[in-house]
Amino acid sequence: MIHTQHINPQAHNIELAKLLKQSGDFTPPEWVALVKSGAGKMRPIDDSDFWYKRTASILKQMQKRGVVGVERLRTRYGNRKNRGMKPAEFRKGAGKIIRVILQQAEAAGYIEKAKGKRAGRQLTPKGKQLLESVK
Repeated sequence: MIHTQHINPQAHNIELAKLLKQSGDFTPPEWVALVKSGAGKMRPIDDSDFWYKRTASILKQMQKRGVVGVERLRTRYGNRKNRGMKPAEFRKGAGKIIRVILQQAEAAGYIEKAKGKRAGRQLTPKGKQLLESVK
């Protein structure tokens, strides 16, 4: 039986977020404190490191799934909207946040537009190296 080391995904994501914050490649826009992270949310984002945590999470999704586009990520980060007396419904996450993070990651050289049949973005060797460097 092959024994593999188990990595706690949440701890790994936080470590990756710290590394991204130190790198200086990602900067949260000034509007990020004023917006909600999706239509299903009641209140704006209150986490000061939200931008870096979401960036780390998006990069992990790309590592896991390969080619990923904005719409697939919007669905991934969506949630249930409480509609009062009416039944709750699913709502997608905010596309602008995801789009700007993808643009910053592309400018930093961590991801690139996919070449092939599927549209979207994928990790570059530099991006894969960054994700593997986090313990």
